Amino acid sequence: MDGLRGLAASYVVLFHCWLYTFPGYPDSSAPGWLDILMFGRLAVVFFLVLSGFSLAIAPARHGWRSDGVARFLRRRAWRILPPYWAALAMSLVVSWFVVPASHYGPPTAASILVYGTVTQDVLTAPTPNGAFWSIGVESELYLLFPLLLFVRRRWGAAALGALVALPVIFYGLSAAGANPVEGDNWLAPHLAPAFVAGVIGAGVVVAPDRIRRLPWGWLAALAAAPVLVLGAVQGTVWTVEHYFWVDLAVAPAMAMLLAAISTGRPVIVARLLTTRPVRSLGNFSYSLYLIHLPIVMAVIRRVAPHFVSPGLPTFWFTLVVALPISVIGAWLFSQVFEMPFKRSRSWKSLIAQVRSHWAGTATREPR
Repeated sequence: MDGLRGLAASYVVLFHCWLYTFPGYPDSSAPGWLDILMFGRLAVVFFLVLSGFSLAIAPARHGWRSDGVARFLRRRAWRILPPYWAALAMSLVVSWFVVPASHYGPPTAASILVYGTVTQDVLTAPTPNGAFWSIGVESELYLLFPLLLFVRRRWGAAALGALVALPVIFYGLSAAGANPVEGDNWLAPHLAPAFVAGVIGAGVVVAPDRIRRLPWGWLAALAAAPVLVLGAVQGTVWTVEHYFWVDLAVAPAMAMLLAAISTGRPVIVARLLTTRPVRSLGNFSYSLYLIHLPIVMAVIRRVAPHFVSPGLPTFWFTLVVALPISVIGAWLFSQVFEMPFKRSRSWKSLIAQVRSHWAGTATREPR
């Protein structure tokens, strides 16, 4: 799972390098052969499916019961919020003094309040970091997670999927042209089926052997094929403009892919995802997702114009400069603001860990 997170986060970085280099999204001025980079939204949908899958594995092994609502939410906050708040502070500084993160202008006091309380999917304020929208969505889904487990335990996977997906489908069909126009927030209800697809997919991990042995990789390919064919026929612009339905259609295929990988198939993919570089990247993928966009925008808007011309030269320049800075910066950022909170479960244990580290450093003798 860490390897998948790393690859998905890397794709989001490439997407933003592409997005802010070539204006006019989704019908941008980029060369057609770069269209493969324009689907950053689907990478975030994959993150949501993966999140639901990962969180549900432990409850699935215990009869779809968690350790308690309060404990779950406390652990999620401990894991997610410290690096998020640190990235928020960094993003505010960059947006105020280097390059605004939005065409609405630099962040305001309302931005600090809204994004500091992770309510950006409910309230609107100038964003300090365009990648933060999904953190608000995921936070809302965390609040729903205990209820989702209850429904799964009480009435089964089919009932859970129907309960979440049918209202979204009904809303989509009732919109003008049967294609809802999305705003900058209120996306959690629409994206909840992706998260739930991951929760349902986690059941494969604890299912009987006859279920685990199903060709989940091929089933994922079959489920994704109609979406891919329709997107190829209609074109990339149509696909982006119909993300409401594409998100719903592709989530089951993503969940089946996770089921396949969790059972060790296909073997070559499982081995690739467990290689040290890919797993290492996945280990700090959350930090990479949080801090890469201010770096990418600063390079494109403030640095690149002094060295290269707009368009493709700026894109290559951004890949050469912003991509390694983002990866190295994310690793350093994670060592301070993410990894300590992954290794410890409370302030007491975190402080003890820090004291132990510095005590060991002070007493260590040179070779």
